[in-house]
Amino acid sequence: MIKIKVPASTANMGPGFDSFGMALNLYNEFEFEEREKDIIFLSEGKPSSIALEENLIYNSMIKAFQKYNYEAKGMYINVSKAEVPFSRGLGSSATCIAAGLTAANYFMKGMMTEQDIIDLATKIEGHPDNVVAAIKGGFDVSLFQGDKVTYSKIIPPEDLLFVALIPNFKMSTSDGRKVLPDEYCKKDCIFNISRAAMLVSSFYNKEYNHLRTCFDDKIHQPYRGPLINGMSEIFKEAETLGSYGEFISGSGSTLMAVINKENITFGEKINSFLQTTDIKWEVKVLKPDNTGVQII
Repeated sequence: MIKIKVPASTANMGPGFDSFGMALNLYNEFEFEEREKDIIFLSEGKPSSIALEENLIYNSMIKAFQKYNYEAKGMYINVSKAEVPFSRGLGSSATCIAAGLTAANYFMKGMMTEQDIIDLATKIEGHPDNVVAAIKGGFDVSLFQGDKVTYSKIIPPEDLLFVALIPNFKMSTSDGRKVLPDEYCKKDCIFNISRAAMLVSSFYNKEYNHLRTCFDDKIHQPYRGPLINGMSEIFKEAETLGSYGEFISGSGSTLMAVINKENITFGEKINSFLQTTDIKWEVKVLKPDNTGVQII
């Protein structure tokens, strides 16, 4: 039996639509064991309610097995720890894909390179931002180049923390994409290009005074924001409490605030503010994970 640990991830990060992702120290853990027959799928040791044909972990493994002509007779899969909330914009599906492909590669004796895993993970997910972060860790810029994924990783500044504001309602990626327009004007494209480039530079050079401007976006947040009740007021309060900037995590529904690690009261104060809203929120103060998927 092997155990695999995969970090959560936040994606888009304002202007980096489908391109920026960063791993966070919130984890799903999985157990895998080959069997002579039968598929057993458990969630924290109990039978899962997810149908096998909808099981992203198992289906990711099968895609790898089929691609490399590997025959697996049976499989035991247990999601032994599930810290990453489902359909909240924190890369839960990416953890399942990364775990499934990493396990498949283990059973195939390492037939896949890391690049192979990233390319197949992206094909399954449909975009590279979360899966690259889940596999590589750190802050990653990723893009398609033909049918391959090109990516670059930097280590986020150690003095930044990422405060996840997680509401009690889901927002699937597909639903989040339905509200987006099919076309954008040149002005909005230039707006995002400039801020995306500046965000990478600001992380690298620790120019935190630029972050608020860098997290501005014209591609997805103006359209998804209205689906998250009270977002503007929450962002305004976060700024008052000393946040460097805020953004929608992935397609939502989680919101993210970026703070200095010395701002030790931020989490408690923003949580107190959120208790006055009509939605129940959970606040998690997180650090970047620079390792990515691990066999533990």
